[in-house]
Amino acid sequence: MFDIAFSEMLIIAVIALVVIGPEKLPKVAKTIGHLLGKAQRYVSDVKSEINREMEIDELRKLQAEMQAAATKVESDVQTTLRDAEFDMNKSVKAIEDDIAELESSVPPVEPAVAPVVGPEKQSAVQPVKQATVQQAPTAPSGSAPKAEAK
Repeated sequence: MFDIAFSEMLIIAVIALVVIGPEKLPKVAKTIGHLLGKAQRYVSDVKSEINREMEIDELRKLQAEMQAAATKVESDVQTTLRDAEFDMNKSVKAIEDDIAELESSVPPVEPAVAPVVGPEKQSAVQPVKQATVQQAPTAPSGSAPKAEAK
């Protein structure tokens, strides 16, 4: 706390011994020690309270920054969603307009009717017979075909 050298303390002790006297000096020294201890505890409490208040202020600033950042992100997401919804509705409207235009420009088509085949034409159509495939003769199992050498 105070910057007092040993020699200065010695001079103060000698003056206190002369002024107070040897009988009361231990009691006064004890009281001064208690008072200095209380003063040191008070100073340390004040320091810790100031540090605590500074930390609380820093945390409040950080909280405000985080809330501002969260609000900005939320508004950005809302804007993006709103723009995407607008673009999607615009595309859907364009597609609906194109469909309506196509439906109005194409004349209605009548369903095609399959021609009826009478009994006289059915006899002309004959089923195709399946040809049987004959197998080529195979070489005996012991002999292999010989390759021509050039």
